[in-house]
Amino acid sequence: VQLVESGGGLVQPGGSLRLSCAASGFTFSSYFMRWYRQAPGKERELVATISNGGGSTNYVDSVKGRFTISRDNAKNTVYLQMNSLKSEDTAVYYCYLRLLGKHYWGQGTQVTVSS
Repeated sequence: VQLVESGGGLVQPGGSLRLSCAASGFTFSSYFMRWYRQAPGKERELVATISNGGGSTNYVDSVKGRFTISRDNAKNTVYLQMNSLKSEDTAVYYCYLRLLGKHYWGQGTQVTVSS
């Protein structure tokens, strides 16, 4: 299993970024996928979840209405569209998969929201 995130960077408050997570080594279309984030000095938190078919999504309250999780099962990729970014969104963002009781994480991508 391999999860590779991309798309992070430095953005001004109010700006947008789209994160991508390219997955391989398993049947992508069969599994829920999640995005987590970890800010400096804080615990890792679940940001968004998407069902295997993409028809069901969930978000932490702090990002509802601003972030959108989506997936392309033909490309084995999950996305996180982040709009109206705030300084408190600054964190390392991780793609996550639970597969047969095991936990898999990507390497993370840094998102910094600052003027």
